Amino acid sequence: MIYTMSNTPTPHIGARKGEIAPFVIMAGDPLRVRFMAENYLENPVQFNNVRGMLGYTGTYKGKPVSVMGHGMGIPSISIYTYELFHFYGVESIVRIGSAGAYDEDLQIGDLVLAQGACTDSNYGAQFQLNGTFCPIADFHLLQKAVNSCEEFGYRYKIGNVLSSDVFYSAYPQTDKWIKMGVLAVEMEAAALYMNAAWAKKKALALFTISDHLITGEATTAEQRQNTFTHMMDVALSLL
Repeated sequence: MIYTMSNTPTPHIGARKGEIAPFVIMAGDPLRVRFMAENYLENPVQFNNVRGMLGYTGTYKGKPVSVMGHGMGIPSISIYTYELFHFYGVESIVRIGSAGAYDEDLQIGDLVLAQGACTDSNYGAQFQLNGTFCPIADFHLLQKAVNSCEEFGYRYKIGNVLSSDVFYSAYPQTDKWIKMGVLAVEMEAAALYMNAAWAKKKALALFTISDHLITGEATTAEQRQNTFTHMMDVALSLL
């Protein structure tokens, strides 16, 4: 289905043209988005509440920025990012979220900057490529994120993540991804990177380690919502 619009909302975003900044920071949890808007943005204005997927536009240090939820999983983020890139003139999207660590050197609270995103999803089949597309981040956003982590003094690693369609797996393959050097698992980055490539736009995904698939360490939902602020600092520094 192809949806066109002039100055009217899309089926999933209630904003009008001009109400969303060219630079958007997205998180799966809309409550994390509200936390960001209330604690980081100057004069935030809510532009979306369709399906409870909150979105706000304001400024950060005088620069316009929007923050918006994208829900859980590739089908959800693919819809929102497609509409932002194609219908609202968004140029850059940075996803912030939690991830489960595969790498034994990662600790709870560390940041992972996704240089690339492997996936077990069939999302890329729509592009009809005779091969396997490698979804990667925008280099300049990644480079700036690395510099910010160094300046802030935050612990971080750069590399591949796994964007999985499955949260509760009948036959987990954690060991196989670990052998290929994948740092962590999440559920959305690959679709974001594919949509950005298709739209010729910029994207980056960065994560806070919320649990560890090797050690069994984990954080609470409240901690994930309100205390994972280092990735917010880094994302906003990219403006």
